[in-house]
Amino acid sequence: MGRVALVTGGTRGIGAAISVALKDAGYTVAANYAGNDAAAQKFTEQTGIKTYKWSVADYEASKAGAAQVEADLGPIEVVIANAGITRDAPFHKMTPQQWQEVIDTNLTGVFNTVHPIWPGMRERKFGRVVVISSVNGQKGQFAQVNYAATKAGDLGIIKSLAQEGARFGITANAVCPGYIATEMVMAVPEKVRESIIAQIPAGRLGEPEEIARCVAFLVSDDAGFISGSTVSANGGQFVV
Repeated sequence: MGRVALVTGGTRGIGAAISVALKDAGYTVAANYAGNDAAAQKFTEQTGIKTYKWSVADYEASKAGAAQVEADLGPIEVVIANAGITRDAPFHKMTPQQWQEVIDTNLTGVFNTVHPIWPGMRERKFGRVVVISSVNGQKGQFAQVNYAATKAGDLGIIKSLAQEGARFGITANAVCPGYIATEMVMAVPEKVRESIIAQIPAGRLGEPEEIARCVAFLVSDDAGFISGSTVSANGGQFVV
């Protein structure tokens, strides 16, 4: 049995691709999800990956969930903080609730996910943390003040954790996907999708598996000297 990897939001979209890629690379994967029991059950049936239900917005639930994963599978050595939501609206129409829900999941959720696991990584002198941010956290996006703020904040978390974890053998990195061919993106009207693709120099949407391969490299032993970095996987749409 390989190293234990926890992937939040790990049963659908990019998260599902990451979970499968890590399993294929020899990791023992625990895939967290928030609420879609049917999708989680189908995912386990198709992949054999064990799923765990809790909201990353809840610290105590995250702490208990991580403890359950470790009781079932062993110490968590790899954490992929992928869970995220959107509550889009132009800023002048955005409600405090829309702001707070996104902050709670996308930003505080990263703290809630990593914090309970961090002490064990320090004690074992090894750990890999990857946060899935977004191109919109790098460049901003109309009607996504809340989302962009959280994804930019996630990059600050990674840069700081990289400095704190270095002497304990812990790396912390981020991946910023551009527009990826997930169910959510493919569900938008074709004309909207075409307008998105027109902004991407590569001339296409990314595939979830392409993001998963970035993650698989960053958590590998080969990436042990890479920390505090951001991998931009966006087809050339935004260059830092």
